[in-house]
Amino acid sequence: MKFTVNVECSPEEARRFMGLPDVTPINEQLVAEMGKRLEANVSLMSPETMMNSWMSVGTQAQDAFVKLMTSAAGMAKP
Repeated sequence: MKFTVNVECSPEEARRFMGLPDVTPINEQLVAEMGKRLEANVSLMSPETMMNSWMSVGTQAQDAFVKLMTSAAGMAKP
């Protein structure tokens, strides 16, 4: 025997029914704190500084890839 039960309820009603805690205040506080920290860190760096730091990481990764390919090509047997 097989039967299906459909229950219509809001997420809040389902949470209460399952006995789960309401973490909405904690989540809101966490998101607000992350927003504050992000704004503080972005305002400390000028666009030029940010681009220089991003570009240096990009060139380092590119250089590492070239070295990897060069060493792999050198190890290949003719």
